[in-house]
Amino acid sequence: MDALRTVVVGSDLGSFARAAVQLGRSQSAVSMHLKKLEQQAGTTLFVRKGRGLVPTEAGEAFIAYARRIVALNDEAALSVGAAAGKASVRLGLPQDFFDDVMPATLGRFGRDVENVHVDVQAGENHRLAEEVRAGRIDAAIAFFRPGSPTEGETLCECPMHWLAHVDPQQHEPIADPLPLIMFNHPCLFRQAMLAALDHSQTRWRAALTTPSLPAVWAGLRSGLGIAVRTDHGRPEDITCVGAELGLPNLPNIEVRLLRAPNLSRFAERLAQVLREEALRHLDPAIRSARGVDIVHHPDRLRTT
Repeated sequence: MDALRTVVVGSDLGSFARAAVQLGRSQSAVSMHLKKLEQQAGTTLFVRKGRGLVPTEAGEAFIAYARRIVALNDEAALSVGAAAGKASVRLGLPQDFFDDVMPATLGRFGRDVENVHVDVQAGENHRLAEEVRAGRIDAAIAFFRPGSPTEGETLCECPMHWLAHVDPQQHEPIADPLPLIMFNHPCLFRQAMLAALDHSQTRWRAALTTPSLPAVWAGLRSGLGIAVRTDHGRPEDITCVGAELGLPNLPNIEVRLLRAPNLSRFAERLAQVLREEALRHLDPAIRSARGVDIVHHPDRLRTT
């Protein structure tokens, strides 16, 4: 189990050197674990690339099984009170949901489940989906283009809006070229923004690019330009300005729940709570139109 845990942690951290530090082991001990696993598997699981190790095709398959075995081992140990270390679940969210959905989810999950460590990751939208597919995140909320290949459970469609930090009673002429505040590429909001402007033949320039939503809000407050986002999580001092400035219409964007395969019962509970709290905090009109019912499950999942 120690060797399997080393593989899982090394895969999650992207480095077996960092895994050695987190697990409190020497790098030589980690190397011995990997060598032992390869001898038992009868095949090469990792190859050196640059200064690190990357999994072979067999190694990728092995990691998936190792993750399931470690999760099941920890769950079984905790269920009978054994000290196998804390079980861990991993949650992924866009920064738009950090002020409401995340604390609500963590609060309910913490009341339902005892002695389980939660790892929260914020990241670029496409990376959240990739991490869930790889099993490195158990449950996540992510944005998708409507009509894109089916992946996850669609919770709702939200309209996109042009946003600025202005007094809606004092309209200024639209700048030419239009200054834009955007997330780094790739970003669905960025793609929709640029496609709409190009279709309407509106000249634009990049005023600020960032991977941080707080930086987007700061850029708007500084008057650097205009951004595109949904209305969810929009600060009160940020205003929708599309109609006032004659900007082109924007499409909707889907909010989906993603679940990794073969979830432990704790991770399954996390995904369930995440779904319910996301729906609860999304636009009530959208939720009502979908006819979604939210059911509380107060029963606790005991881990000791």
